[in-house]
This record gives sequence, structure tokens and C-alpha cells, in this order.
Amino acid sequence: MKLNLNRTARAVLGAGLLASAALLAACGGGEQVQRFYPSRVLAFGDESSVINANGTKYTINALVSGSTTQIECSLNPIWIQSLAGNYGLAFPECPGTAVTDPVSRIYAANGAKVADIAAQIDNHLTNGGGFVNGDMATLLVGANDVIAQFQQYPAVGEDQLSANLTAAGAALAEQVNRLAALGAKVLIVTIPDMGRTPFAGDRSPGSTDGNPALLTRLSTKFNDALLSNILNDGHQIGLVQLDQYLLSVDTATINKYSGASYSNTTQAACAVALPNCTTNTLVADAVNSLWLWADDRHLSAAGQNALGSLAVTRSQNNPF
Repeated sequence: MKLNLNRTARAVLGAGLLASAALLAACGGGEQVQRFYPSRVLAFGDESSVINANGTKYTINALVSGSTTQIECSLNPIWIQSLAGNYGLAFPECPGTAVTDPVSRIYAANGAKVADIAAQIDNHLTNGGGFVNGDMATLLVGANDVIAQFQQYPAVGEDQLSANLTAAGAALAEQVNRLAALGAKVLIVTIPDMGRTPFAGDRSPGSTDGNPALLTRLSTKFNDALLSNILNDGHQIGLVQLDQYLLSVDTATINKYSGASYSNTTQAACAVALPNCTTNTLVADAVNSLWLWADDRHLSAAGQNALGSLAVTRSQNNPF
């Protein structure tokens, strides 16, 4: 059975805690529902889930204490590191000292789009031994699709761009469902509203720049199609609502709400291109501050940490 409404998808796949409580009640209330503990994490998607061979990541990289250039990959973890680390797991690209034989794997790649995901999964099936009991697959991709479509505007009209992204979102849902059918427990992450990234341009009051609104509409088309076509099975699929989180913190920061998580959600913190950005190469105002974005489209270390927390919470609360 597929969900046919974005709102329903968010309610069902994003309500793992309620589902777990319902399962507990169904079991008589006195017995604990056995939680799923992955034996490895398999990361698919784009550069937001990539650790390079030299330990660099597409965020603000941490440095070894006392060094101005040497990367310490175990610090400023990206979201899949936080998720894996919660279960005592690590990736070969950054094993740390606690894991001697890391079995988790990264198939995600810089610049990947939805069309690349099938090949990433095929790669695991061919070279990674397929899926076994205890596998958790993570999937975050689509931002590059939105940007690629946006960059065709206005030569290509918004209606066609929207149709293309609706098709891309549905195609990603097919791969999510495929992973579930292959036996993996899947965490699927919605893409950010690209209209709320520094890439979008001027969002200040009174701005006549139409790009932010267009990017928001295109991002929504993608996420809606993704959610509308995911199988309604909380035992196999968990939803991490990154777009909703970013909407919340962006609104709080822009409106200067008391207790806002970030000091800046509209500008890029890095003075150099990713993945070479470090805590030593930030713009002056970002030093010792909490900025949401590393560059014009990728999360900072603080943003990645928040996404990791969302993923951990979903993995623990979903009735896998």
C-alpha cells in the first residue's frame, strides 16, 4: 500500500514513537517491544553523506588540536557518523579508535542525484554482499536535482521543472521501497527547502528576488512526490523530516525568537570551498558563532549534528 498524501506520509512515517507505544499496548503493556539495533549502517545519497578517503566532509571540518591544517574526522561528525556511533558503529573512512573492523559502508557520492541511487544500491548488491538482517540503509538525495532543474529556468518553464522534480521524487520513493523490499530498515530524509538556503539569494524583507520562492516551490514538489509514493510500512521505513526542522530553526532565527538555535541561517560560514573548509577557514563573523550553513547549500557542523540527532531519534522510536 502506498501513501497518497504528503501530510499522511509525514503523520504515519514520522510517528514512530506513537506506533511503538501502540505496539506496546497491543502486547499487553507489560512487555517491552524489542528495539532494532543495526549491525551496520549503509549510506546512500549525495555529498551530505560522504566522508572522503582523507577524512574530509562536505561541512565545516574539525582540526587536530594544535594544527591549522590536519583534519580530525571524528570531530564535527556528519549525520551518518552520529547515527552509526549511537550503535557503536563506524565507517572505514573514519573508524576512530573504538571500532577495529568497521563494517558500515558509504555508497553516497559527491554530486549524486536521484538517478544515481539505483547504481549505488546495485553496487552494494554486487560488492557488499547484499542486505542481511540488521542492516540500516540511510538515504538523503535530491538537493542537487532541485538545483539542476532551477538552473534551467527561465529557458524551461516552472511547470516543466515541477513535473521533472515530481518524477524525481517518485523515482526516489521507488528506491526507498526497493531497499525495504531487499530487507533493509530504511531512514529516508527529506531534502531542505532550497529556497531557505544561502544559494537562494536575498530573502530580506522587501526583496524582489523571486528565486527563493521558486526554489521553495520546486523543493516542495520533490518532497511531496517522495512522500506520496513511499510504502506505508513503519516497520521498514522511517522518515527524518529535515525540511520541517530547517523551517522551524530558520523562522526562529530570522524573527529573533528567544532561544533560537542558530545565530545565522542566511549566510555561508566557510571562506573556502567544500570539502576543504575547516574551523580555521571561516568568515570572521562565523568564528565562535553558530551558523546553519557551511556554504550556500550544505549544512554546517552544527546543522549536521542536528540532523544526526533527528536520525538517531527516528531510528530509536520507529517500530522497526
